Amino acid sequence: MNPRVVIALAVVAVSALGAIVLAAPGDDAEPSDPRRFEGAVLPAGLRAPDFALTDQDSRPISMRALRGKPVIVTFLYTTCEDTCPTQAQQVKGALEELGEEVPAVAVAVDPPRDDPRRARAFLAEQRMTGRMSFALGTRAQLEPVWRGFAVRPQREDLEHTGRFVLVDAKGRQRVGFPLQEATSERIAHDLRLLMAGA
Repeated sequence: MNPRVVIALAVVAVSALGAIVLAAPGDDAEPSDPRRFEGAVLPAGLRAPDFALTDQDSRPISMRALRGKPVIVTFLYTTCEDTCPTQAQQVKGALEELGEEVPAVAVAVDPPRDDPRRARAFLAEQRMTGRMSFALGTRAQLEPVWRGFAVRPQREDLEHTGRFVLVDAKGRQRVGFPLQEATSERIAHDLRLLMAGA
């Protein structure tokens, strides 16, 4: 091969490699825009299902009664030993990161095993008593809620949908986080935006 062609090819290869290295983000890459949501933005106008259930203390709980502040909604079952405790701790961390309380609701996904006694025990074990409510009901009562939030309930052969949804003060689903993409910091960041009227 002609030596000039070899040199030209080498120069092109080194130039291309340099361009790739310069374009790649490094440690000094720009942080994400603090005015943008970290989670997935949900379709405009998507209402949260207006459920009317009972909580772990047999008190009424509804989305309508929670309007006026953003709400963290997640989906748990009381006998879960792996993903659900993690989800509860992510909510706890988000509330601590936020520095103020906002309503947090865990919608049961395993009736009838999700009962008031087990719900109270789960919340106590996660140190979330008084910080999170467990929305309980029969399968028939919960199915419209699962559909409205696009989650799959717990089954013997299939794990439930691990998900967080942030509902704004007007009762609209605004931001969603799959379990594997959620962090306490990201949830708190998006709550701040909702509280600021984003």
